[in-house]
Amino acid sequence: MIDYQVQLIQFPTGKVHETVTENEDGTYTIFIDCTLSRIEQIERCKHALKHIMQRDFDTYDVDKVERIAHDFRNEISKELCPAI
Repeated sequence: MIDYQVQLIQFPTGKVHETVTENEDGTYTIFIDCTLSRIEQIERCKHALKHIMQRDFDTYDVDKVERIAHDFRNEISKELCPAI
């Protein structure tokens, strides 16, 4: 089971829409842009969860990580990302 929390924030540049932090205790915090629509927020949450599930924090090839995440982004169960 993945232990995570979601925080809605406004990113300063408007170019980033979500980011994930692995916390010291092994949990994750997913930061989602609060200016996105509810549907976009849920999609961003799914995207972030895919990175967590694939252990993408252990790799250094960001382009490869993003390519894989986008290919499989719809596979995450809605149960993993409750309504924000």
